[in-house]
Amino acid sequence: MSRNQSKMKYVSNRLLALIMAISLVFLCSLNAQGQRTLTLEEAIIIAQNSSPNIKKSRLNLFSNQRSLDAQRAALKSRFSLDVTPFDYQRTRVFNDLFSQWNTNEDYNSFANFSVSQPITATDGTISLINRLGYRDNYSEFQDIRTQTYSNNLYLMVDQPIFTYNRTKLQLKELELNLENAQMSYDLQLLTIEQNVTQSFYTFYQSQNNLEIAQDEYENQLVSYEITKNKVDADLLAQEELYQAELNLATSKSTLENNQVTLDNAADDFKLLLGMDLDQEIEVEVDINFITQDVDLNQAIQYGLDHRMEIRQRSIDIERSQFELIRTKSLNEFKGAVSLSLGVFGDNEQAPQIYESPTVNPRVAISFSIPIWDWGENKARMEATNANMEINKVDLDVERNNIIIDIRKVYRNLQNLENQIEIAEQNVKNAELTYDINLERYRNGDLTSIDLNRFQNQLSDKKSSLANALINYKIELLNMKILSLYDFENDQPVMTTTY
Repeated sequence: MSRNQSKMKYVSNRLLALIMAISLVFLCSLNAQGQRTLTLEEAIIIAQNSSPNIKKSRLNLFSNQRSLDAQRAALKSRFSLDVTPFDYQRTRVFNDLFSQWNTNEDYNSFANFSVSQPITATDGTISLINRLGYRDNYSEFQDIRTQTYSNNLYLMVDQPIFTYNRTKLQLKELELNLENAQMSYDLQLLTIEQNVTQSFYTFYQSQNNLEIAQDEYENQLVSYEITKNKVDADLLAQEELYQAELNLATSKSTLENNQVTLDNAADDFKLLLGMDLDQEIEVEVDINFITQDVDLNQAIQYGLDHRMEIRQRSIDIERSQFELIRTKSLNEFKGAVSLSLGVFGDNEQAPQIYESPTVNPRVAISFSIPIWDWGENKARMEATNANMEINKVDLDVERNNIIIDIRKVYRNLQNLENQIEIAEQNVKNAELTYDINLERYRNGDLTSIDLNRFQNQLSDKKSSLANALINYKIELLNMKILSLYDFENDQPVMTTTY
């Protein structure tokens, strides 16, 4: 390559660098107008309000709450009124006794008013019922028309015996469903916090890697200018310039790749938060390393006392017990007692309905006695018992998993503290090494290939330090979620003991 060609290439590279710098300034000015800077706390709040999963969990919680409210309302007195203002029927039937056909016309008008009160303690029902009616009947056989008013007022009690209380069981199930929905909602909030935090730091890593790549590219520009000047002054061989151009192109490619990675991470982050995908964002984080004292025994005990998953496994066991009760009742010996006491009156004149009242008592006792079911009930009971044992095993496994997970996170925190100290020292050493070798390169004591190696080493050490700091923050969050204790702020996440 001739000297003039080298000068032209040098000018073109300088022009390209100037254009990129102007473009970056222009983009920054545009982003400054519409760009939104988010902290981790702000991102979590946005996700908790906008996340589709949180919305679904909130709706599920509302649905279970209203179902429980409806069941509790059903246990109160129920008032009902059934009115049949017009009921007409005309029939022609054969009378066997007199061997002749008879036409009968019947008109009814009646109303039923009832007050029914479930008895939660006994699973029975007590009802007060009043039936008021008017009847107009005509029989062709004797050419008689009867018009009468009637009223039947009675108190009725229905009480099942020798069986389980279905009302209490249903109410308890709905209460457990609500409790489970509340815990699922709380878990969803913690999951959102965990996912947002991980995505937040992933975005921050991409942002940090872009800054490191930008610094590396600027260093490569400086290195290229030094090499170019020395080649022009015949102090270095032409192949040194070729290597410098290769290093600069590689650095530029890395910068562009990191920009694409950052854009993709931004889209994923905005999608998780439920934000407008066209909104320009950046994140702001205090990544300074502050050692947190984590008590392993406290973390394990707090996790076992407060983790909602343990209570959910306990709820599964309770539900299995309910299913066991239902299964046992499929072919059970059971009975029912029905009592009623009423006063009936009828008269052609409505005011005189109870002129000659009739008392109508009723007592009924019935039993359902299974005789032989070919082992069906026994088989179903054994299957239900097996499912309950599975739920008990799941509870033990859940406890062990909590202990193991907390131990793993604790070990990771201890290891990351050491890794961060090493990474900080490595960055300092890499910066000093690069500055020393850059000076050596200026003095002609080092090739561009060697300088590029030191530049890559500096970039790698910076990335390793950032990654170690981010991993430490994420592990602290994992400890918070696993133990439900915030060791950063030295306070519990929740006070309810399950």
